[in-house]
Amino acid sequence: MLIKNEVNGLGKECTAGIISIIIVTYNAAANLQNCLNSIFKQKYAAIEIIIIDGKSTDDTVKIIKENQDHIAYWESEKDDGVYDAMNKAILNTSGKWIYFMGADDVLLPEFSKMVIELTDPSAIYYGNVIADGTKKLGKLTQYQFAKFGPYHQAIVYPATIFDKYKFNTRYKISADFALTLKLCSDKTFHFIYKDYVLADFNSTGLSASRIDILFQKDKAGLIFDNFGLKTWIRYKIHKLKNRQNPRA
Repeated sequence: MLIKNEVNGLGKECTAGIISIIIVTYNAAANLQNCLNSIFKQKYAAIEIIIIDGKSTDDTVKIIKENQDHIAYWESEKDDGVYDAMNKAILNTSGKWIYFMGADDVLLPEFSKMVIELTDPSAIYYGNVIADGTKKLGKLTQYQFAKFGPYHQAIVYPATIFDKYKFNTRYKISADFALTLKLCSDKTFHFIYKDYVLADFNSTGLSASRIDILFQKDKAGLIFDNFGLKTWIRYKIHKLKNRQNPRA
């Protein structure tokens, strides 16, 4: 079901069309309602919500059922991690654009402002998030894309990307970054920055507390494959200077 809010000045017939917001949950009862409320408050009208739950044992499913009149699709079953769930969710979207957020994230009002500027179907739009109480990250250089990329909650993808790509479930924490690296070399798409703050990002989650060892092992090779020798050399020098930091 689409959210049909009053759209003060935004217009109900925007060129962006339906935006599919995907939330992956597991034992997220403490935060999920707050996350959903932040979506319900959006001024942009054509939003559909997809929730894929990993068979939670708390009240997550109860909260989903209480809000199911505003949810286009949901399921609760065992999965193979966050990115397996995200791949499942993509199959159940109908939007022209796809946005991923965590159950412990909060969607901010500027999301609706950015959405009406989604006019290029070959563009991957990215903005900013609030993390640790600070606005991050701004417009990125090519090297910054290779080194750390935009926050996942700052990106709105054209749905056509997922006709070609899926998240690599070998990477349990950083598959979104791995996809960003691939997209940087795909001439079919390009990145466009918009100076909006899309979400208040919970920086204490899985990606902050654990390291994706396999991704870190592969990262230099992915940079070489998608950015070439010059960027790879610069990154390798950076790694040497920060050899004590496994996240570098």
